[in-house]
Amino acid sequence: MDTTLLKGLKVLEALAASSAPRGVSELARALGLTKSNVHRTLQTLAAAGYVRPAALAGSYECTLKLFEMASGVVARIDVRQVADPFMQQLAKLTKETIHLSILDGLEVIYLNKIESPHPVRAYSSIGGRAPAHCVASGKALLAWQGDAVLQQLPAHLAAPTPRSLATREALLDELARIRRQGYAVNRGEWRETVGGLAAIVFDAAGAPAAAIGISGPLERLRPAAMRKYSQLVTEAALGLSRALGFSGTGYPPVAAA
Repeated sequence: MDTTLLKGLKVLEALAASSAPRGVSELARALGLTKSNVHRTLQTLAAAGYVRPAALAGSYECTLKLFEMASGVVARIDVRQVADPFMQQLAKLTKETIHLSILDGLEVIYLNKIESPHPVRAYSSIGGRAPAHCVASGKALLAWQGDAVLQQLPAHLAAPTPRSLATREALLDELARIRRQGYAVNRGEWRETVGGLAAIVFDAAGAPAAAIGISGPLERLRPAAMRKYSQLVTEAALGLSRALGFSGTGYPPVAAA
């Protein structure tokens, strides 16, 4: 094991996690290293372009080189691939159809799905679309959009079933409820006999990346089942968010317009 490399990474991680520049003595105390070790490490990191001397004499801060490296890694992450184990686990626990969806305008697109083993199930296709305000995944995604997106909503919304949210006001009230409880429910709003439950997935920047959820016949997804599955769905969404790099302790605020 290269202990010199490990010490360098510890110093770099400590600086990256700090909200302010840090000095040699402070870093040495925090990391249990000698000041001479920390000083040499900082000099090496500075020569490599990862840190630089800060305005306060004797202190150092990270450069944007870490951000540039991380951006390249994040750009290569395929949410479908990362989501697969979380979808598989959710399918195993619920025995319902599992969807991974993204928002495209005011519609959702199904990126991936796992079929329910039940003969009677919710039918959909990868690449298929649905009006966002009528399905759980769409409502979960809309709940964390800024005003720029929500202002595109017409005052009167298409209502495919009697249970659909037919006005912007009704939908905005529903989105506020979703933000409070952390998940969205479809009570037969797209297809009268089909319901669903979904939660938002965030990326490393805390922005909405996708929604993961379940769907099935309302005769199986009754209120008691919805309550039972809500924790499983929100746990899957949080696990996927963490796998994408999200590090928040709770739901981030809605982005400004």
